[in-house]
Amino acid sequence: MAGLFDRSRAPHHPPSPISPQQRATAIELKKRLPSWGAPRIKKNFELTISDKAIRKIWHQEGLVRRKRKKHKTKNDLRAVKALWRLFEQIDVDTKDLDDIPELWPQIRRLNLPKIQYTARDVVSGLLCNADLTDCRIQTDNGSEFIGSWNAKSPSAFTLTVESIPGLQHHTIPPKAHTYQADVETAHRLIEDEFYEVETFLDRTDFLQKAAAYNLWFNVARPNSYKSNKTPFQIIHERDPTINPRTALLPPVFLDQIYNKKLDNLSQGGYHVAPQPYSSAAFPLPREAAFGRRDPLQALGKAKPWRFISAGSRVIRVAQEFPFWG
Repeated sequence: MAGLFDRSRAPHHPPSPISPQQRATAIELKKRLPSWGAPRIKKNFELTISDKAIRKIWHQEGLVRRKRKKHKTKNDLRAVKALWRLFEQIDVDTKDLDDIPELWPQIRRLNLPKIQYTARDVVSGLLCNADLTDCRIQTDNGSEFIGSWNAKSPSAFTLTVESIPGLQHHTIPPKAHTYQADVETAHRLIEDEFYEVETFLDRTDFLQKAAAYNLWFNVARPNSYKSNKTPFQIIHERDPTINPRTALLPPVFLDQIYNKKLDNLSQGGYHVAPQPYSSAAFPLPREAAFGRRDPLQALGKAKPWRFISAGSRVIRVAQEFPFWG
């Protein structure tokens, strides 16, 4: 019976055998970044072995995750959305963080946030900081956005949004979760690439690393759904005059801003929301979140920094961006 089986056609002496160091590197990177695929790890870490060889090593070591089942796509609207103008629609949603096993112990120990609020531009994929004149802010029908389900008047969120001239608050139809696909996709990526692989020392360290990831996401992470371009590449192609600071909005602790507002109200003062980089909204030195660099210096004119969250640290890799003159 053995004679009926096909013989291996693999070469006995391959011209470029995989070295123990290459194998160990592929295994180490997969353990640190379990959600990343072979092409992405090969590209970002400049591995010299092929995608196929990397996957074979992972299979041999039992490191390949079982892929989540994807619902069948009924309508692929990327071509339609590409015709919209920049910042025509911003999708806003919340993400519960207390159901991420790798993050939950750190939430309890360090008093980290349990909920993330995210705003994402549909056209570019930017995690937002932009001129939102004549923009739609789209949300689901959660109580944080509409108040009570049977409310007779607009919620505080709606009134706040529409108090800015030109801004409109739209809600999606009930249970139409695919309407929020862009921001939901960002939530999945952030969980896979940041929360599952990062460890934090304290709340300050959490903000620093979140700011680094946000910067990398906006200016250096190619998006395969958007022709392998980064959000800022898309913005720059659409309108080269847009200030690069558009991509530099750091994350903030919303509870600190809210508590400051309550303090001002209790003192009888008039509260105006602070600027994102002010000490009230972002209680870190600006350079702290970007490795002792001013955000614009961190991007640089010729070699902006790309931040890759990996393990317990943020790896910084210099990379040329041809669109940056």
